[in-house]
Amino acid sequence: MVNRKRALGLFSGGLDSMLAAAVLREQGIEVAGLTFITPFFGAERARESAAHLGLPLLEEDITELYLPLLLDPPHGFGSRHNPCIDCHILMLRQAGARLEREGFDFLFTGEVVGQRPMSQHRGALNLIARESGFGDLILRPLSARLLKPTLPEREGWVDRERLLDISGRGRKRQMALAESLGISRYPSPAGGCLLTDPGYAARLKELLAHNPRPGRRDLELLKWGRHFRLPDGSKAVVGRTHRENEALRLLLSPGDLVCKVRGYPGPLVVVPGGTRQNGLEAAALLTVSYSDAPPGLEVEVTVQPQEGGEPQLLRATPADRERFKAWLV
Repeated sequence: MVNRKRALGLFSGGLDSMLAAAVLREQGIEVAGLTFITPFFGAERARESAAHLGLPLLEEDITELYLPLLLDPPHGFGSRHNPCIDCHILMLRQAGARLEREGFDFLFTGEVVGQRPMSQHRGALNLIARESGFGDLILRPLSARLLKPTLPEREGWVDRERLLDISGRGRKRQMALAESLGISRYPSPAGGCLLTDPGYAARLKELLAHNPRPGRRDLELLKWGRHFRLPDGSKAVVGRTHRENEALRLLLSPGDLVCKVRGYPGPLVVVPGGTRQNGLEAAALLTVSYSDAPPGLEVEVTVQPQEGGEPQLLRATPADRERFKAWLV
């Protein structure tokens, strides 16, 4: 009986990771995917793509391991606040640990030489493999013939000649390969890691300047609403839509204050961790100014502590929103 080799792949659910898994499966390798979860990227796309391929998928939350990379990544940031090289090293270390625990023979990724300027040029790929501690067991099927042969190739576990030599940022070869392999559904290249999004990255940098040890909830809040840094240094998050208001409700935590206008439609405004009275007055002013309360009319704002307790009533008159541009994160 032939002993089938088992490969564990970093699986984002994008086209390249789908193709890498499919190319190895064509060679009789038993393949599984591993996707990672943080506040900046989730498993939804990976689940959909794995289901399309009929690929077993493992999931692992690495948030606590990832957070130190936001402060001082050894290999620096990309164009935004994305520590791509250190992120890949971390993921491959975690995958390597699973390889040893769960009996996989080698690792693979969907990386393509030259596709990303920071993390997928030859030097970066070699550095990532080396610093992960599993360098000779990491196969990159889509560009393998452009790279030094790894142990799975040298030992004949995979046929190097049936691997690919794709490079660059184009997708024509990948799309043609997908068609030949019967892969009919795959996501567009857009999306992915929030740390590469200019708006999210700017909010994150501002948060870290005030709180160098944010919790997961703080990072999740950055995805929703308008963010304002109030004059006293506290923060207010103003929901823009019903969906955002509901998302903010789900993220409420003890110590937060919730502001709502009485008698007129308006946003949910959250003051994470609370604030002193002058900050509260600024939050109330924001609340009425982004509501449907008529200009010039003083209205009441309910300020409710999230952990319970008596609500406080403040009064404020809507101001021109231009006033708050200096507060906007």
